[in-house]
Amino acid sequence: MEEIKCDNCKKDIEKERFILNLKVCPYCDYHSYINARDRIQITVDEGSFSEIANNIASVDFLNFYDVKSYDERLREAKLKSGLDEAIIVGEARISGFKVALGVMDFSFMGGSMGSVVGERIKLIANHSIKKEIPLIIFCASGGARMQEGIMSLMQMAKAVSSINRIREKRLPYFCVVTNPTSGGVSASFATVADIIIAEPGALFCFAGPRVIEQTIKKKLPEDFGTAERNLRNGQIDMIVPRRELRERLTTLLKLFVG
Repeated sequence: MEEIKCDNCKKDIEKERFILNLKVCPYCDYHSYINARDRIQITVDEGSFSEIANNIASVDFLNFYDVKSYDERLREAKLKSGLDEAIIVGEARISGFKVALGVMDFSFMGGSMGSVVGERIKLIANHSIKKEIPLIIFCASGGARMQEGIMSLMQMAKAVSSINRIREKRLPYFCVVTNPTSGGVSASFATVADIIIAEPGALFCFAGPRVIEQTIKKKLPEDFGTAERNLRNGQIDMIVPRRELRERLTTLLKLFVG
């Protein structure tokens, strides 16, 4: 029987058991990476997801080149992830409740936020307002997409402005922080939700501990940036294991929507 090794405790796990446990280690409860399509499948009602804004794509308007061109990196990211961008947005149902949904995927260029990610967040926020339904976004990102320069940083303001319009309409917005969520995403739309949920052990900070340690030349606490530390400091509202997340979202929808 095929086995995989847990990234955290290094124990061997039967692959079928691992998948049935939603890619959570049965020994140490480590929450492994899960892609956007699988996330949607385990969260929403079967067959209820309808994707929108999938007709816009990133463009190399700066002719950016580091080791590779931005165009080449985009092609590689599409092949690796099976997606056309770092976020999927659309409408779905969770336990019968209609929701506007955005799900980021770290496998597409580290979930980096470029102009298309910002535009899709704006469009799903507009959809939430038009349909008068709650917005839920699953975050997974390493920050802004450097290949788009200042345009990527502008998406922070654009996304928050879109979320503020939802708040003006008194519509619920929930954010689910997954591992990792950092940089421009953590400093913008991930932190302005009505309810901020995190998966156990998720890294949620602006800059990672390794970068900060190299900058300030000091040792940080072992739990720096983790969901557990953020909960103690009041930066998130709750930590919910993956297997309980759908049920918890259902409870919140009942409370906020009725």
